[in-house]
Amino acid sequence: MKLDLYQIDAFTEEIFAGNPACVVPLPHWLSDDLLLKITKENAVAETAFFVNSGDKIHLRWFTPEIEMDLCGHATLATAHCLKTILNYPKDTIVFETMSGDLTVNFNEGLYHLNFPSRMPVISELPEAIKNALNLQPKVVYKSRDYMLVYDSEQDIRNLKIDRQIFDQINLNTGGVIVTSKGNKYDFVSRFFTPQASILEDPVTGSAHCSLIPFWASELKKNKLSASQLSKRVGHLQCENKKDRVIISGKAKTYSIGHIWTR
Repeated sequence: MKLDLYQIDAFTEEIFAGNPACVVPLPHWLSDDLLLKITKENAVAETAFFVNSGDKIHLRWFTPEIEMDLCGHATLATAHCLKTILNYPKDTIVFETMSGDLTVNFNEGLYHLNFPSRMPVISELPEAIKNALNLQPKVVYKSRDYMLVYDSEQDIRNLKIDRQIFDQINLNTGGVIVTSKGNKYDFVSRFFTPQASILEDPVTGSAHCSLIPFWASELKKNKLSASQLSKRVGHLQCENKKDRVIISGKAKTYSIGHIWTR
């Protein structure tokens, strides 16, 4: 079977920045085993697969290891693929996903992702995470992911992970967010996943489902600017809307090609 393959850099205006995702349209669902093999071969943090059923588009996300319940950058990449390459006629796309229906609106050059809010709560830090950090956080929270709050942007930039220790913990579909107030942005963050082929995710849309309500509460404002401080760097515009968050950004197409599954 021959399939189209699109690689798109999300949450950026430039190629070689933001977070790369592969997008694979399917005529019908293939086996989970085959989807995982394709994802491993793509060797990026996430591959999005979708089937267009008309009113809604059924969307699934895979890392090279597992299927994810939610992924922001691969959703943005899929919307960009549909809008700019596949000539999707509407400015609103409804994705049917494991996390419910997700809407992406395209307006004034930005993709606006309407995602569930996941306000984190105070938590204890597992010993393996604590021992893997060169800098200890001020406060620890948890939703799907652990969220570690630091005093300054410089702390976030200087943070290092001892992977040998870090990989001792299994967080299933979760990871570890580190965050602080920003210098030029309202807040900054980085994201790490233990036991994953890619330790540091360049730009993590789903992490902002927790970051946005937290920083909206802390900073007493509902519209925020954010930057993820990985080597590739990504920029996001954010809005807190009670039980939902709006995560907005841009994307650039890097490559278009084909794959053969046998």
